[in-house]
Parts: sequence; structure tokens; C-alpha cells
Amino acid sequence: MANVPGILTVKNLAVNFDELNVLYGINFELSRGENLAVIGPNGSGKTILLRALLKIIPYEGEIRWAPGIRLGYVPQKIEADRHLPINLKNLLSAKAHVLGLQKSETKAVLEETRITEKILTTPIGHLSGGQFQLALIAFALLGKPGALLLDEPTASIDQSGEEQIFELIHKLQDKYGIAAIIVSHDLHFVNHYATKVLCLNKTGLCFGPPQDALTPEVLHKLYGEQHKYYHHAHHENKSERD
Repeated sequence: MANVPGILTVKNLAVNFDELNVLYGINFELSRGENLAVIGPNGSGKTILLRALLKIIPYEGEIRWAPGIRLGYVPQKIEADRHLPINLKNLLSAKAHVLGLQKSETKAVLEETRITEKILTTPIGHLSGGQFQLALIAFALLGKPGALLLDEPTASIDQSGEEQIFELIHKLQDKYGIAAIIVSHDLHFVNHYATKVLCLNKTGLCFGPPQDALTPEVLHKLYGEQHKYYHHAHHENKSERD
């Protein structure tokens, strides 16, 4: 992406809890409009990385966002009490009030995410997995973020819903130049949508375009004996696109 301004630089990032190295030696950059997929086995530090990038946990090293960049965050899971009488309309209204936004901005987000009145007014705890993810994305989009950080946004969604979520994110990126950092276990998504991939297992094992970075050696380091499955899926999905 030549001549596209960088919005994030990460150098020698490390996170330690009780003298335990959770992450160390992480280095990468992100430009406006790019889609960075973060992959790795369970326990590799993917969610911790997002929290460090949001600066809500202590870290060492350098995380430098471009001045004025507003971040949107979609967590992996939120336990919503089914008896809690709060709906998405309440949450969006509260955020819009805090940010001092016009009603037109909330309306635009709802149109972009195709959220219906039913989803908007249903108590949060009664939404389906796909509806809930849409609600989280809409909440993150309010305020026009320059970057979205999404932690496995399709983990609880069926395949058709998963495609809809990824297509929505891709459409928003194209339209508004939003950068995205998406934690995912789905190599189909990585090969189909990501412009860059960060392979993570407490330290960075690869960074670059998926077709260059996801070598058999890297996949073996990430997934061990499962690497043949992941490598096979990688080539299958690549051939589907060609």
C-alpha cells in the first residue's frame, strides 16, 4: 500500500504478569485501510495483544498510534444478563451523548450495519449470536473510529453469518479507510480478506502478506502436528480465489 500513511507502530512490545512473559518481542506496523489478521494457537497472547494496543493493561516497549486516531473495540464475548432491561438503542444513545454526537451519526451507523428496529429494541441478553456481534460492531463504529480491533468477531456465528460479518467489515474499510486488526482462527478469512498477517505464539513468528508469511515452517511452529491441516486449508482457499 504505497504512500498510505501509517497509523500504528509497535516496537519490542512485551507484556508480563507476575514475572511471566505473556508477550515479548512483538514488532509490526499498520497503515490506514489495512486489514491485519492475528493468528496463533490458544494461549498465544492474541487477546492480550489487543488489550495492550488499547492501552488498558501495562506493557513495555512502544505502541504509537497516529495522533487523533479513535479506536473501536469489539471484544470476543460479553456475558449479557438476560434479565437486564437494556437494549442496543440505550447503549448507542448513551455513547452518542458522551461523545456529543448528532442523531444523524447514530442513524448512519445503523444503516451501514443494517440493524433492524427489532435488533435495536430487543434486550441485549435476548439477541442471537449474530445479532449480538452486529450490535457490538455498531457500538464500536459510533464515533467514526480510524481503526477497529476485533477479537474473534465470528466465533459464535454460523458460516453464513460469518461471511456477512466479514463482508460488512470489508465494505466499511473500503468506504471509510478504516484499518482493522482482527484476531481469528479462520485461515479462510486470513487468505480472503487480510492484507497482512501477524503469527503470534507469545512472540511474533511472522508478519507480512499472507501468501508470503504463511509458510509450512511457520504454520508448523504455530500449530505443531496440526500444521498439515492448516497448510492444506491455506492452499485450498487460495485456489478458490484464483
